[in-house]
Amino acid sequence: MSSSSRRSRARRAGSSLSSSSSSRPASMISEEQISDLLSKLQALLPESQTHNGAHRGSASTRVLQETCSYIRSLHREVDDLSETLAALLDSDALTADQAAVIRSLLM
Repeated sequence: MSSSSRRSRARRAGSSLSSSSSSRPASMISEEQISDLLSKLQALLPESQTHNGAHRGSASTRVLQETCSYIRSLHREVDDLSETLAALLDSDALTADQAAVIRSLLM
């Protein structure tokens, strides 16, 4: 999805919010939208599909904590893979041509 379509969708959502609730600023989102976003976020997490039925407040907190934990684990995995790749490129295990191909794929 392009960033312009996301922006226009966000503008439409903001305008519908401001028209539906005149007491809230347009920048605030509804409880329903927060719940929907949390459900979508939870669906992206690899281990969270098995946890259901918790109190909404604690479930929201758990989903956000799991998300942060998952992002940290992905960062660690990227760091580990980067170190492994750097060591491989510096070693004699690859020919110069193989190393050149790998470097060109990384650019």
